[in-house]
Amino acid sequence: MSMTQHAEPAVTTPPASGPKATDGRTAQRPLALRLLARPEVGVLLGAAAVYVFFLVAAPPVRDGSSMANVLYQSSTIGIMALPVALLMIGGEFDLSAGVAVVGSALTASMLTYQLTLNVWAGVFVALLVSLGVGFFNGWMLVRTGLPSFLVTLGTFLILQGVNLAVTKLVTGNVATDDISDMDGFDQAKKIFASTFQVGGVNVKITVVWWLVFAALATWVLLRTKYGNWIFAVGGNKESARAVGVPVTFTKISLFMLVGFGAWFVGMHQLFSFNTVQSGEGVGQELIYIAAAVIGGCLLTGGYGSAIGPVFGAFMFGMVQQGIVYAGWNPDWFKAFLGVMLLGATLINLWVSRAATRR
Repeated sequence: MSMTQHAEPAVTTPPASGPKATDGRTAQRPLALRLLARPEVGVLLGAAAVYVFFLVAAPPVRDGSSMANVLYQSSTIGIMALPVALLMIGGEFDLSAGVAVVGSALTASMLTYQLTLNVWAGVFVALLVSLGVGFFNGWMLVRTGLPSFLVTLGTFLILQGVNLAVTKLVTGNVATDDISDMDGFDQAKKIFASTFQVGGVNVKITVVWWLVFAALATWVLLRTKYGNWIFAVGGNKESARAVGVPVTFTKISLFMLVGFGAWFVGMHQLFSFNTVQSGEGVGQELIYIAAAVIGGCLLTGGYGSAIGPVFGAFMFGMVQQGIVYAGWNPDWFKAFLGVMLLGATLINLWVSRAATRR
């Protein structure tokens, strides 16, 4: 009788648990570096520094009415800086934005006064003209392949000449006639140039519109397919086209958004002052572009936010009014802007390098 031997099953001991191995690709970066990767962080710190500086150097800034003036100056820049920033994220920029604002206001004013129409007719036609200018810029860009610098420089010169020549031809003067007694003026003024009180301080309606447009632009950039298209065409339009992004539509629509912003700011100017000087607007396009650059948008495209230009515009408004309240020579304003622009560019360069450094 044979006996069968049964072997005892082998007992295996699980390996001791230890820290998980990670490499540079999976390790989570520190919070500080993740914050630095945000394009608006640098300008937020800069805006806070400028604000504190003028609180100390210019005591009148501490008054509520003074801050309301700062916000008003910031809003007139910021409303245009938002679409300009979106266009820059999309890889282009517009040199005709400043004179386009004046051209829109001139169109509405002269059409209303010369034809004795309700001002809303002029407002609507001015909107069509502004969108048409934006469409022309975008169409020329995608049709010819020329850089946006050349296309919009040509449009800038055309609009500058047309604004002055047509105004002189129609009105016999370099400014339009007063339209404050025209039908519909009061209603339009409530939308584009009214004032309301907050704690006894008069605040311009443009401040509200500025914040509303900023919130809308942020939502579009971060939560919509169109926002993804903007970043894609700004990063690499050929790669974007290869994955199905409508590059032509995106580019043209971004220029038309700049046209919409020019129309809105032009209507504010018209209904604030009742008349328009045809030679104004030259140089404002550089202010809008600078506000976007200070806000973290790169000239090369594909990077930026809508919040950054809000702080960039605030810095401009703070410096512009702060110099006045401090009693300094206002001729230094452009020098301050140049320093701010160079400083912001260096900060953005440092931030982008710090954010990508392991």
